[in-house]
Amino acid sequence: MTAHSDQPEPMTFTAAPPLSGHAAVPGDKSISHRSLMLSALAVGESRVEGLLEGEDVLATAAAMRAMGADIERDADGIWHVHGVGVGGLLQPQTALDMGNSGTSTRLLMGLVASHAITATFTGDASLSKRPMARVTEPLSRMGASFTASPGDRLPLTMRGACPAVPLDYRLPVASAQVKSAVLLAGLNAPGITRIVEPVPTRDHSERMLKGFGAELEVAVEGDGTRIITLTGEAELKPQSIIVPGDPSSAAFPMVAALLVPGSRVTIANVGLNTTRAGLIDLLREMGGDIVVENPREVGGEPVGDLLVTASALKGVEPDPARAPSMIDEYPVAFVAAALAEGRSIFRGLEELRVKESDRIATMAAGLRAIGVAVEELEDGIVIEGSGGAPLAGGGPVATKLDHRIAMSFAVAGLVSRDGVTVDDMRPVATSFPGFTALLRSLGALP
Repeated sequence: MTAHSDQPEPMTFTAAPPLSGHAAVPGDKSISHRSLMLSALAVGESRVEGLLEGEDVLATAAAMRAMGADIERDADGIWHVHGVGVGGLLQPQTALDMGNSGTSTRLLMGLVASHAITATFTGDASLSKRPMARVTEPLSRMGASFTASPGDRLPLTMRGACPAVPLDYRLPVASAQVKSAVLLAGLNAPGITRIVEPVPTRDHSERMLKGFGAELEVAVEGDGTRIITLTGEAELKPQSIIVPGDPSSAAFPMVAALLVPGSRVTIANVGLNTTRAGLIDLLREMGGDIVVENPREVGGEPVGDLLVTASALKGVEPDPARAPSMIDEYPVAFVAAALAEGRSIFRGLEELRVKESDRIATMAAGLRAIGVAVEELEDGIVIEGSGGAPLAGGGPVATKLDHRIAMSFAVAGLVSRDGVTVDDMRPVATSFPGFTALLRSLGALP
């Protein structure tokens, strides 16, 4: 699927002068995926502005086209989607190549599960190592059937069920992808699909489903458990969507600005959904100077501009319950901890073992390679901070085809003595195609 070279693209990042200026990060990846999928299930034309045009989201667009939706981008960067209606997905004629995108794969399995079609999902080397059982198990209960590679991995062929069986499901792990897959399957299942979520995860699917007109209710119990009910055989109405900036992408210039002495950077139009804002809270607890300016709401999502000023950070031991609100930001949080004063202990991160790479093991190995004292735990990591002293540097650091690992060590290089070499920057195109250009615009790169 990818258009770039098959050869690794190493890059060395060296100590940077103070960063300054304004940064604009790509559109939110989670919202971009869902906006294409739900627009494709609405009857009529939806418009999506600010869509993340990284490879993961383009894989979703290609898959929805393959199943009948008309999706085009105009010269102004606005995407126009003519949907087929809930229940109207068509049989794809070829395998759906998901590239590196676990979100696309798991959510699209949910869509296909309640349609009378068969689809084969393929992916790149990294995605093909990621287990899919957490999604295939509940979707099987709804009537879908699967033929997967060993270990419930891709390539995988699934046959949807129509009518599907509505499901009453308690999430065994905190996973927005599993929750969303079941909700998307429930759209075309007769009756009520009910999900019990003991630990809240990002709620973009719930917000957007309601925005498109689905009959969905969320009740919160005294202990914080969320009970989500969706009435199936929904009729979705087309929408105009403005995608806010991705907080997971904003994490990298935010941490860089905190760590590089003398920096002062504004990051514009960042999504501040409380189910995604855990990193901001964590960095503030570490002593980070982060101010939200111009808070507003765009398309049902809270948004603001972040003014970030370089700060001396201190070690932290965050509550493991915070993990779902910043699960994708932990790699760069580990870099912040490496420059903090004192020890940081991160636990409750089992989910990181099954991301694009085993992010605990990959970050631990990379941090050791650039001179950081770390201890890898089964469910987390212990990091001894440098107290603000530059990291030794070194490399090449193995990124294991993981875009967030690559960007995290790029940030580490900006506060290193000898520079940090990242073994392959190609995966960054999956979520943040303009990453190095943004660093250059802030003065971080020559």
